[in-house]
Amino acid sequence: MIKVAICGYGNLGKGVEKAISNPANQDMELIAVFTRRDPKTIRSVSGVPVISINDMGKYTDTIDVMILCGGSAKDLPEQGPKIANMFNTVDSFDTHAKIPEYFGKMNNSSLNAKKVSIISVGWDPGMFSIARAYTEAILPTGNTYTFWGKGVSQGHSDAIRRIKGVKDAKQYTIPIESAIERVRAGENPELTTREKHLRDCYVVAENGADLDRIEKEIKEMPNYFADYDTTVNFISESEFKERHSSMPHGGFVIRSGNTGDNKQIVEYSLKLDSNPEFTGSIMVAYARAAVYMYKNNQFGSKTVFDVPPSFLSTESAESLIKRLL
Repeated sequence: MIKVAICGYGNLGKGVEKAISNPANQDMELIAVFTRRDPKTIRSVSGVPVISINDMGKYTDTIDVMILCGGSAKDLPEQGPKIANMFNTVDSFDTHAKIPEYFGKMNNSSLNAKKVSIISVGWDPGMFSIARAYTEAILPTGNTYTFWGKGVSQGHSDAIRRIKGVKDAKQYTIPIESAIERVRAGENPELTTREKHLRDCYVVAENGADLDRIEKEIKEMPNYFADYDTTVNFISESEFKERHSSMPHGGFVIRSGNTGDNKQIVEYSLKLDSNPEFTGSIMVAYARAAVYMYKNNQFGSKTVFDVPPSFLSTESAESLIKRLL
């Protein structure tokens, strides 16, 4: 049995917990949930102990892999390297512009500890990254387009919630249909970031908060909103709970290319009812891979580009070849 722990018990942590409880993941056992909050105020759905993150170091001999479910804006840059110095880890760091820097820090920590840290695991970065890599290798002449949504971005929503005066928030990423139509038609347009997506934010502010300041901070936030046309809607807490409680998402990667005189288009798409549950399911599969790589002394930081698909599965290589190849 692979002994797993979760660090961070928000939407993503609960999605990971649900994935581990799936009977198909019978090779895994959830040991504990670690939190920055007072453990006495939290009860895990599965009934496993909830433990202070400050006591994590006491469990290095009983946990095979730690799945990090903190936010990319503030949590993972600080927590990730520290935890990677104690455990094999999997995380969903999704600030694309900062991934190389984060990879370097995680690599230093995990190599020092002779552990494995698989970073930026999810559907983008993650599954979409793989789609971009293989389609560009197959169609080296062409253009790659990534569209997200319509749906809730966990990372962007978390970034808004970190702003002073924000009580709760959801951010919807909305692809611009006219841009999609041009890509699918094989026009190979040159599209700016602003021409591909809109960002629609719904914010519950604290009583007395400066709404103008909050809106300005959101719209000018680098790596998140500054490069997009962004709308900020301030709503009541009751309306937020009634209309913005679900977590749908999705999107697609399109590679439009040529082989000789022939036009070729490849599309990989997702439609998700629950973003955190799907992301959690991906992280659990990569947790299996992290333990496999650790047992084979493949230490250091890894990305989805470094992990063979067979490492994600509970099936043997022979079974995969017979059943899926």
